[in-house]
Amino acid sequence: MTFDARVPTPTSLSNGAPSQYSRSSRKLTLWPLIAATFFMVSGGTYGTEDIIGGAGYGLGILILLLTPVLWSLPTALMIGELATAMPHEGGYYAWVRRAMGDFWGFQEAWLSLAASIFDMAIYPTLFVLYLQRLFPWFGIGNRGVIVALGIVTVCTLLNLAGIHVVGKTSMWLFVILSAPFVIMTLLALARVGAFEQATFAPARRDIGLLTGILICMWNYMGWDNASTIAAEVHDPQRTYSRAILAALALVAISYIVPAGAIWFTGIPHTSFETGSWADLAGVVGGNWLRIGLVAGGMISAFGMFNALVMSYSRLPLAMAQDGLLPRAFSRTLSGTRAPWVSISVLAIAWAFCLGLGFERLITIDILLYGASLTLEFVALIVLRIKAPALPRPYKVPGGLMGTIALAVPPVALLGLSIVASHSETVFGINGLLFGAMIACAGVIAYAVKVALHGTGWFVRESEPVA
Repeated sequence: MTFDARVPTPTSLSNGAPSQYSRSSRKLTLWPLIAATFFMVSGGTYGTEDIIGGAGYGLGILILLLTPVLWSLPTALMIGELATAMPHEGGYYAWVRRAMGDFWGFQEAWLSLAASIFDMAIYPTLFVLYLQRLFPWFGIGNRGVIVALGIVTVCTLLNLAGIHVVGKTSMWLFVILSAPFVIMTLLALARVGAFEQATFAPARRDIGLLTGILICMWNYMGWDNASTIAAEVHDPQRTYSRAILAALALVAISYIVPAGAIWFTGIPHTSFETGSWADLAGVVGGNWLRIGLVAGGMISAFGMFNALVMSYSRLPLAMAQDGLLPRAFSRTLSGTRAPWVSISVLAIAWAFCLGLGFERLITIDILLYGASLTLEFVALIVLRIKAPALPRPYKVPGGLMGTIALAVPPVALLGLSIVASHSETVFGINGLLFGAMIACAGVIAYAVKVALHGTGWFVRESEPVA
């Protein structure tokens, strides 16, 4: 029996009218998908400061150019083949499940949702930190926590309004976010050499090529996130490959062009440090532009959280349809088909994490994300062998060997990053060991699911894997 991850039948759509949803206007089209993918991966130029500050302009820009070729492009090509061949709800989870069965599909989703705990709580916190730079009043007492909860609530409501609303919101946020950087770039190019004689912050430590690549990998992570909404994308066989490549180009441009423009002004690379884009904008254009960059940081944090809620919430939905999570997670709103139970449960979980003060832990994120990404490349190879007749509107060139070769650079970089980050600790535990414990917990969670299988909580709406 073959695997079929179709969208649920009309009776499973909470008494909604599926004919309304089926209109192309209710689905995500190319440009909203590009904008949503941009926020799922990048959120703009913020986060690249340490690469330039530690490695220098020349080496830093080389890293920003080299990393997407070795890291992002192979991932984008892999996603292009699998997303167009199997545009199913749940994306990468559905691919792994189709290739290797329920157990590995469950582990793929577990790794991604576990990683989200270390990612999602930070975006509302970043929003508040940028807000406090404009209005210190929000840093008093619990005001910042209230604002962060407000961000979670607003993004939850936007996602409940449907994927079309989230996509359009991402487009407008992208335009507003990009405007201050475009202005700063133009002003910097008009002031070539203007700050060569100025005095700036003292020199920082040279981070070198390896550390720069690790930070850059961090800034180019998450291309597969957009795949989870494939069932809600208009003409996914054509749209996905175009959207991924366009978003990759936009992300690379947003990283490289502003840094190159500041280089021409004569400002030393040692002025770059975490959060310094706003200060550099103030030097180039004045306080009004600094305020624009700070506001852009708030938009970046909001846009990333909003887009990732859309992405992650489709995993429990797809798993419930496949009988791997309680059937309550398959409930959707009529009209918008938003998975309201999944969105609400995840939002509550992320809201509880706001007060824990999680930092972005590169070791944990790269370990969990790397394990899930490796499973996706394995699925690509297995399906080439197991299902050679599977229709593939886009196909990675080079046959089976080309597919295997495609996986080598990103998997090698993942292994290198894990070894290089072995000294980090989490709650007093070695970061690699902590990440391995989280991964192993997925096996236990699957065993619990198997033990509860006959209780009636789990109902499979799609056909089982062969």
